[in-house]
Amino acid sequence: MERLARRQVRELDRIAMEEFGVPGVVLMENAGGNAARLLQQLVITGPVVLLCGRGNNGGDGFVIARHLDAAGHAVRVLLAAAPEAYGGDAALNLRIVERSSLPIVCLVEATEAAWRRELAGAAWIVDALLGTGTEGPPRGAVATAIAALNAERRSGSRVLAVDLPSGLDADTGAAADCCVRADVTATFVAEKAGFANPAAAAFTGQVHVVGIGAPAGLLRRFGVSR
Repeated sequence: MERLARRQVRELDRIAMEEFGVPGVVLMENAGGNAARLLQQLVITGPVVLLCGRGNNGGDGFVIARHLDAAGHAVRVLLAAAPEAYGGDAALNLRIVERSSLPIVCLVEATEAAWRRELAGAAWIVDALLGTGTEGPPRGAVATAIAALNAERRSGSRVLAVDLPSGLDADTGAAADCCVRADVTATFVAEKAGFANPAAAAFTGQVHVVGIGAPAGLLRRFGVSR
């Protein structure tokens, strides 16, 4: 099984951009677009609500929202950070979502009950809160969002985690006290090293590896055959 550690994920992205000249926003577009296609293959029977953190994982979520909207699905975006806190490629994709007039709600200071009200009735909830670079337990609005997400999953919503469940350590597979329990994880390029931990499966659910458009020659450097 091909698995990548946190440092390898960072290095692969860096080489793709610096040596191969693939812009980060292109990698994000490919990642989010492929995750959206996976979700459609899993069958969408109602609204999709996307929870987006302030980093690139949130940017992936914005891309997913745009692709699902273009395919005719009802989507709603919930922000775990103020709009002005987003930077780089994530900010660019947030602006596209805003200009596309998709429903966006900022819940950075909201209670768990408020998050749950926004999640109610979702067929799928997309966890795009924290990515592989995150270390330590979720805090603040992200922790509140995770608690609400898990509660709504128990009420019948299905959950797709983007790259890995928020709150799960990419290297060890150890789950924080506050960790997303996903039905499906769309992980990018390769499974993460922590997925080898048998305990991680209770949080990742079924894992699907999706591409980001990294050149095949680069993938081979990291032992990835896809």
